[in-house]
Amino acid sequence: MPYRHFATRFLLMTLLTTAIGGSPAWAAPDYPAATRGTVVDTYHGTQVADPYRWLEDASSAATREFVKAQNALATPWLEALPQRAAIRERLTRNWNYERVGLPRQKGGRYFFVRNDGMQNQSVLYVASGLRDTPRVLFDPNAASRDATVALARYEPSPDGKIVAYSLSDGGTDWEIWKFRRVEDGRDLIDELRNTKFFDLSWAPDGSGVYYSRYPARQDDPLRGDDQGQPAIYFHTLGTPQSSDRLVYRVGDHPTRAPSATVADDGRYLFVSLFDGYRTNGVDVIDLRSPTTAARRLFGDWDARYTVLGSEGDTVYVQTTESAPRGRIIAVDARNPVRAAWRELVPQRELALDEASFVGGRLLVRYVKDAHGYAQMFDRAGKLVADVPLPGLGTVGGFGGTASDTETFFAYTDFLSPGKVLRLDLRDNTTSVWREPKLAADVSPYVTRQEFYTSRDGTRVPMFITHRRDLVRDGKAPTLLYGYGGFNISLTPTFRPAVLTWLEMGGVYVEANLRGGGEYGDAWHEAGTLARKQNVFDDFIAAAEYLIREKYTQPARLAISGRSNGGLLVGATLLQRPELFGAALPAVGVLDMLRYHTASANARQWSSDYGLSENAEDFKALLRYSPVHNTRPGTCYPPTLVTTADRDDRVVPWHSYKFAAALQQAQGCAKPVLLRIETRAGHGAGKPTWMQIEDFADQWAFAAHAIGLELPR
Repeated sequence: MPYRHFATRFLLMTLLTTAIGGSPAWAAPDYPAATRGTVVDTYHGTQVADPYRWLEDASSAATREFVKAQNALATPWLEALPQRAAIRERLTRNWNYERVGLPRQKGGRYFFVRNDGMQNQSVLYVASGLRDTPRVLFDPNAASRDATVALARYEPSPDGKIVAYSLSDGGTDWEIWKFRRVEDGRDLIDELRNTKFFDLSWAPDGSGVYYSRYPARQDDPLRGDDQGQPAIYFHTLGTPQSSDRLVYRVGDHPTRAPSATVADDGRYLFVSLFDGYRTNGVDVIDLRSPTTAARRLFGDWDARYTVLGSEGDTVYVQTTESAPRGRIIAVDARNPVRAAWRELVPQRELALDEASFVGGRLLVRYVKDAHGYAQMFDRAGKLVADVPLPGLGTVGGFGGTASDTETFFAYTDFLSPGKVLRLDLRDNTTSVWREPKLAADVSPYVTRQEFYTSRDGTRVPMFITHRRDLVRDGKAPTLLYGYGGFNISLTPTFRPAVLTWLEMGGVYVEANLRGGGEYGDAWHEAGTLARKQNVFDDFIAAAEYLIREKYTQPARLAISGRSNGGLLVGATLLQRPELFGAALPAVGVLDMLRYHTASANARQWSSDYGLSENAEDFKALLRYSPVHNTRPGTCYPPTLVTTADRDDRVVPWHSYKFAAALQQAQGCAKPVLLRIETRAGHGAGKPTWMQIEDFADQWAFAAHAIGLELPR
């Protein structure tokens, strides 16, 4: 039977067999055949089968047919869900509000991105003054028919006369840099390829840029090889990329990736060496003597070091050295020995998230019980003022140079879309620059922060957003979201998809799991390597708390996560399948024994995960790797696995292999669907129409699975 016809018949059967009380009685899907191969790997004396290894070859006819067949099952099934059209309509309405990025001032001009609400891609604007009418400088919406070419990043020259901007095509992390004259909006002939992840940095005189470039692929010189190691080059405007000058190459280590930043006064080039998420190194090059070799500024690989800025030879640095929650020090670039460091802002009980040096001030952002908090210090480390914030949400920004007299920052929370505020560094006053207006009424909803106890007794925070008139009778349809990795703090952020879930009558919960950065390095490291199970335990304990406190019940609880959060959902749905009514793992890292084989970037995740080549890491990875821990005959919750065919960060074969394994193991009629987006990547640059369709699928699937019916 053709997949499309079967899916339609299956949906009608599902609708006709809905059980009393809202929980559907499923009819088992006829899953596409997925051949189980005979590949067996031996890790440290242990044999591990990998029957779906063939799905790692994205170009093979068999993999293409697998993708086609999975979409042929999932797409009509999802599109025919009874509430999907209404959910899509709500998503479209809630997405339609103005979104403005933080402005950047160069040469008296202000540059920023803006989306009018329903534009598929945000547009780059420039204005002559802060209150002048802006004009479009670059609009990516006309760059492709399906709106999948996105503006990835931009960097104006110091005099504001030229802007470098990069494009991502179809969701890839690879970027192509172009250069545009601001005066007339015309592009120069320059084009830089084989770049990803890293910003470029202008020479003080605007003659060119420093940037990180990957080696070209042998079979295609116009494409980068992300199994290779990047190096830093200088590109002079008006010349071909082939003539760019090599500035810095790592010669003593195979996996360290360098990126470059020019000091505001042009004196030094700071080279940050990335090799995982726990420690890094920093070298410095004296640009007054271009022939001088790079010198080591921080080279013990004992902590994280982030150069915030400099004045002459004084370098301001954020670090976790002797401070797992972070501190700020001043270092002499000519004599960077540890004994000569000066502590400016000491470690405190709060976790230092990010800091910047702007206009002679140190702007410091903290995470305080998983919400933002900001303070301003002078260059000697004396507290100048707290930065006033509208509530317990997320604060970001404070960019600029050492000579600026103003900076901008953004504030958001679960119920407040991001507003942009201006901070005057001369009198420490703030004012609103842009504040979006929502068509939706958020007054019926409230966010509460609660704390619960994980399996080992650790106290973990969570945010719960719901209607003010919620009755805690254990029946509320609830969505639990988490991440728990890479020192990333989940702080309150407005998302139109979450507002839509609330309007649907759902409760939204975000748990601040270990592995994140909410309480500094100790919190992060407690969720890494052999301790990764703590993250899953925290998530499971969050679900148990919501049930115990009568917010919801297992049949009414859906779980969601992306990327590392997709791993979280995949692992926990396997470990506690009876605890959840639906699971939404998106673009997940799901094969923990082979994730690092996809790219050099993926191998960098080993600072959190470990590597299967190491015996102790292998034991921990095998215990929770979703691809390797499905149990045939187990009844797993309804699961919608989503990925994209052009995701080159978390490659889609993770989701292919997991979906195939879960479909093969499923011991009951509850569906396991795999939907693969085409012309999309990991998420960045995804056009508005595609985001709306994605969440319409996920929310409709979850709503049907847990019995959520839209209010009339």
